Amino acid sequence: MSEKKQTHFGFRTVDEDAKAGMVHGVFSSVASRYDLMNDLMSAGIHRIWKTAMMDWLAPRNGQHLLDVAGGTGDIALRFLDRAPGARVTVCDMTESMLAEGRKRADAVEKGDRLAWVTGDAMALPFADASFDRYTISFGIRNVTRIADALAEAYRVLRPGGRLMVLEFSQIPVPAMQWAYDRYSFNVIPAMGQAVTGDRDSYQYLVESIRKFPDQDSFADMIRTAGFGRVHYRNLSMGIAALHSGWKL
Repeated sequence: MSEKKQTHFGFRTVDEDAKAGMVHGVFSSVASRYDLMNDLMSAGIHRIWKTAMMDWLAPRNGQHLLDVAGGTGDIALRFLDRAPGARVTVCDMTESMLAEGRKRADAVEKGDRLAWVTGDAMALPFADASFDRYTISFGIRNVTRIADALAEAYRVLRPGGRLMVLEFSQIPVPAMQWAYDRYSFNVIPAMGQAVTGDRDSYQYLVESIRKFPDQDSFADMIRTAGFGRVHYRNLSMGIAALHSGWKL
């Protein structure tokens, strides 16, 4: 028998076929407090990053956005605020995250333009060339095989479609990265314990950031998937980064 392929789950090495279930467990555990924790962990700065994402993405009426790992619908609703005549499909592997999103008052108000679908980023349940825009925000680092997710993004986008990824990244100044690491590992898991009663899930989330490729390496992965005009912008000195690519 051949050996099972392995990957990382935070700093742990696990079988590839086990990771998706483990990630599902993390987000099922924190779903009800996910948005609150995002505000607390980033002191609200994640809202500024998402505004920057919308500014660069420039939503337009008539577009159909696929927001993968869209969870509680934060990106989807921002997109519809900018383009009331657009449509958004939110896709997430964790049903409890989608359930939290459906409860939001602004999601109910925009319900005729929103669809919520349970699905895997590595095997999207959509036809080829179905969407004008594809976004994934703080989700791609949790995917077992990132290259497969990028290939699926390319497949479901129409020619001329655009990919945009918002993800935690690497600070290019070592001393500042060291200070940020101290905050991340010492404060965030303890905060997760206090707010959600789940330290382990936030320990994983911090570790997963450190395992994610740096800005240039991830840009190369996007190019390898077939995208052109690939660029990135650092946010908050590189704590997070926006990557953009086009299906030319």
